[in-house]
Amino acid sequence: MKKTGKSTFFIVVAFIAIFAVTSVFGIDKLFGDNRTTYIKGVDDIRLGIDIKGGVDVTFGPAGDYDADKDQLASAMEVIKTRLASLGITDNEVYSDEKSDRIIVRFPWKVGETNFDPESAVKELGEMAELTFRKGTDTTTDEDGNEIPSGEIVLVGDDIASAKSAYVSEDGKEYEYVVSLELSDSGKDKFAEATTELAGSSTPISIWMDNTLISAPSVNNAITDGKAQITGNFDFDSSTKLANQINSGALPFKMETKSFRTISPTMGEGSLDAILLAALIAFIGIAVYMIFLYRLPGVVAVIALCGQVTGSIAAITGWFGFMNGSTLTIPGIAGIILAVGMGVDANIITGERIKEELRTGKSLDSAIKIAYKRAFSAILDGNITNVIIAVILMGAFGVPDSFFSKILNKTIFFAFGATAEGVVYSFGFTLLAGVICNFIFGVFASRLMVTSLSKFKCFRNRKLYGGDEK
Repeated sequence: MKKTGKSTFFIVVAFIAIFAVTSVFGIDKLFGDNRTTYIKGVDDIRLGIDIKGGVDVTFGPAGDYDADKDQLASAMEVIKTRLASLGITDNEVYSDEKSDRIIVRFPWKVGETNFDPESAVKELGEMAELTFRKGTDTTTDEDGNEIPSGEIVLVGDDIASAKSAYVSEDGKEYEYVVSLELSDSGKDKFAEATTELAGSSTPISIWMDNTLISAPSVNNAITDGKAQITGNFDFDSSTKLANQINSGALPFKMETKSFRTISPTMGEGSLDAILLAALIAFIGIAVYMIFLYRLPGVVAVIALCGQVTGSIAAITGWFGFMNGSTLTIPGIAGIILAVGMGVDANIITGERIKEELRTGKSLDSAIKIAYKRAFSAILDGNITNVIIAVILMGAFGVPDSFFSKILNKTIFFAFGATAEGVVYSFGFTLLAGVICNFIFGVFASRLMVTSLSKFKCFRNRKLYGGDEK
């Protein structure tokens, strides 16, 4: 506390101000038509479908078919490929092995008016057509869409299996490849095609519906029904291609288990209402804190601004060591709840300062003791919220998220993953807000109050809720 000087207040306020400006507006550079983003701002926040509007659909095998892990992975690649072909790049696709479900979410595009969600969902759930063709030539259909026109060599049923492999051709240097094993129906057809194209510039292209996913060259005739696709693969890219190829021969038909849409107008209206209510509430809280706790109340308002800024920064991915998160309406509620915890922390501290001053302690001693004694109560209250946030993120997060992996192995192992993004967003913003509460509502507030108390004009005990002495 003795090291806290008069300049500390201005340093902390300057830090919060810079942090707020960069978090809200971001930092980017425009060179010609290319924009390079260094720090994302609020305009770059990815909004959930409950705000932006969109589609939420769950697929599963038709009838009583029980799909295994590999088949679900293949089905996911089919859906991702179809989403890309529909121009839907902002999407979420998750699988739940325990209940054989595939959850798909995607928001509306900005200004979208003629998109047919039911038609898109139907197309996503249909079986994909995998074809191996000679060359990469395309033609245009009657609707103006490009479709492959090369002679078909193989179809999905001709592929027995595809898998990622780490092999060495010369016994020394290893590389990732996609290893194919053909069925009896495809062995002779592939042998004939590769004999014809071996050494030529014409590749054998691989198509998922009308989307080209690979076009490997043919180096040698392949007559034993086994082949390898080589290229600049790593583990992830080779596994992805293998899943895409396997999905062409998917042995089950998918059907829609649940389907809902949210209009952009409804979501945007809810967002506007929540933001307006939050702004009015924040102004009311600021007036209340300043009126009741005076100088510590002013500091509390500054700290709350830093806390809200920290929550925004966590959502946008401002911090380099963590990814951002989709913002949903419950996510906004998480921010507001965390702000409430921040207000509670400052109220506890403000009341402690008043109590210490009323017992006759000096201003410096009252501030030091108040923050020390208030910390345990603040810690207890916030730790419970941390536990709740972590459980929510684990129970309702995507299956491969950090907390989901931990909790699904220890607590939720008997239940399937829900991947309910709106609830995950609530847990994420609540956790971020609680952490920011400690940083700004406890430590930054302490530094600012202690620093201001060094100024002669701020030594009046009435400014801290005490009697003049």
